[in-house]
Amino acid sequence: MASNPADRVAIVHDNFLRRVAAGDFPQGAPPAGPLDDITAVSIFRSACLTRALDRESRRMQAAGQGYYTIGPSGHEGLASLAAALDPADTAFLHYRDAAFQIQRAEQVGGTTIAWDMLLSYACSAEDPISGGRHKVLGSKALNIPPQTSTIASHLPKAVGAAYSLGLARRRPPEFRAMADHSIAVCSFGDASVNHSTAQGAFNTAGWTSFQSIPLPLLLVCEDNGIGISTKSPRGWVRANFENRPGIRYFACDGLDMFDTFRAAQDAARYVRMRRKPAFLHMRTIRLYGHAGADMAMAYLSREEVEAEEASDPLLHMVRQLAEAEIMEPAEALAVYSETAARVARIAAQVVQRPRLQNADQVMQSLIPPKRDCAPLPAPDPALRDGVFDSDMAAMQKPQPMGKIINLALTDLMLSHPDIVMMGEDIARKGGNYGITQRLSARFGKDRVIDTLLDEQAILGLAIGMAQNGFLPVPEIQFLAYLHNAEDQLRGEAATLPFFSDGQFTNPMVVRISGFGYQRGFGGHFHNDNSVAVLRDIPGLILCTPSNGRDAALMLRECVRLAREEQRLVVFLEPIALYAMRDLHTAGDGGWLTHYPDPADSIPLGEVGVHGTGTDLAIVTFANGAYLARQALLLLAQRGIDARVIDIRWLSPLPASAIAQAVAACRAALIVDETRRTGGVAEALMALLDENADLPKARLTAEDSFIPTGPAYAATMPSRDSIVDAAVALVEGLR
Repeated sequence: MASNPADRVAIVHDNFLRRVAAGDFPQGAPPAGPLDDITAVSIFRSACLTRALDRESRRMQAAGQGYYTIGPSGHEGLASLAAALDPADTAFLHYRDAAFQIQRAEQVGGTTIAWDMLLSYACSAEDPISGGRHKVLGSKALNIPPQTSTIASHLPKAVGAAYSLGLARRRPPEFRAMADHSIAVCSFGDASVNHSTAQGAFNTAGWTSFQSIPLPLLLVCEDNGIGISTKSPRGWVRANFENRPGIRYFACDGLDMFDTFRAAQDAARYVRMRRKPAFLHMRTIRLYGHAGADMAMAYLSREEVEAEEASDPLLHMVRQLAEAEIMEPAEALAVYSETAARVARIAAQVVQRPRLQNADQVMQSLIPPKRDCAPLPAPDPALRDGVFDSDMAAMQKPQPMGKIINLALTDLMLSHPDIVMMGEDIARKGGNYGITQRLSARFGKDRVIDTLLDEQAILGLAIGMAQNGFLPVPEIQFLAYLHNAEDQLRGEAATLPFFSDGQFTNPMVVRISGFGYQRGFGGHFHNDNSVAVLRDIPGLILCTPSNGRDAALMLRECVRLAREEQRLVVFLEPIALYAMRDLHTAGDGGWLTHYPDPADSIPLGEVGVHGTGTDLAIVTFANGAYLARQALLLLAQRGIDARVIDIRWLSPLPASAIAQAVAACRAALIVDETRRTGGVAEALMALLDENADLPKARLTAEDSFIPTGPAYAATMPSRDSIVDAAVALVEGLR
């Protein structure tokens, strides 16, 4: 029994040659259904190319010329699926679906699919989808965004893309990318259906469809019966999805090209006509184990491995083509052999092509390209007056941050018709803190969407809609809730431009209520002061305001960054400052601000400086800026002339602006309400060490969760602790 994975590849190849020549085919259903002769031959050719590319990629890896061998062999039936669909249908593909992309390239034309896919296997810088950054399926011309997911984390955004198709019919966005008649297609393995992310996406799709909201989504489960080494219980997938509310179930045998084409046509027709989701359950097999280094016989018996190999889908295709009198076995064998030889010739050239060599080349696509946007006309004054109604009077008076954010969102939605907001309780209730009050009444429930309680669904909805040209502004109720769904930002939204060489983007502004200092409410789950999980996501912009005026000005810049520069932005709103009115004494109104002119904004990287003192610079943000402003008065009484530098932008840190703001000062105190370990102060200390020659110290929150009750702020900086730390630092210089 051969144990080396390469041996099994050779055995399957030799078996195909021998059995086709001998007319020894596996038993199966006769050809039947709507598949025409020309398309059938095209599917077989795509399957042969799929197999040849898989074999060649493994040879390349063994020779040190290739880097990715989670192969498509056994899943060649995906070519029939592609043939049954419209090439305009956006496809979020499982990593085994090379046959789908190859067949779609045949449908569309104008691509060099074998060359292109081999460039990807070789991680060549000329790879047309990722530029050599990863072996991914994907093509802008073929409407296949790249996926790097191995755990079905691409399902939530497929739901979002499907939802966007219905909304785009009513409200076409400026950068619409998906055809009006199209559907969204999403494929995945049988093991992935058990992942919580996938289950959430299925639930969201059914929940949406159950309410008769258009959701043209075709979910395709490629059931090869095993996830790496763990078998799926027989009948498990069917039992879970055959009677799922809101989702129509279809099934086919992926080893039968005719049956797969028929079922895929039926399922796609249902989705396209009814604008409802369907689940296509496709039986497949997995040849050669999970990946190139995986030895299936380590966990499967010899009989199981050989039974799968004996049911090679290419053997079934040759049998059916012969039975349908479309192609003789000898001709099919010639196609197979000629395809393998052609792939080998191409590979010999591809391995000579250049690869990425340095960090600059690798990171070139972390930041999406800027795009040309049509000028946004100013809203008609009468229309604006009517929308704001009684809030026009509020603009004439100082307001707390929460109200000003509401006013800013109203103006932004007036001037940006592509903005769509989504989140828990944001429409009818107006948000937990009233920040989105009246927005649904002003702009409609399809632009201010009350979602189900699932943060992955919220972010997936936003990602999918962004890929169809909308400008999503999703809301996560509390920072602590983000951790349920953080991979949607890290693994999906942030990686899309990186792994597509900037060809696909999903710009958005994610609003999150966060930080601590809420008096007696919520404890840890509503007061989270850790932002490390956001700060280390490459390409993501993270910012936070400390007062209402800044909040409006920064939010406008965030929307501009998303619209014009296609950036992924997180706008973190300090909950404790939403309603803050006073600074020093009750009734002084010292933290209220006026709503700024709609034409004004604070550009990315600009910091705020309050005061002109040179004894000490207090470098801080959000609640820290508020507390530092309180401390200034007490420090002045102690003879310390200080200034407060509100950095505003937490990632990337505005290094040059911070260095310039502290340059005139004798010392710097960093006040950081995030935790001491992994908090913002660590980066700020390093930044000042590298960019400013002055004594410095940091005052941070403890490495602790936040409690409820009287000790709500005990673990974080306070006005008095800021004063004490500042005095100790300055007096140490004397």
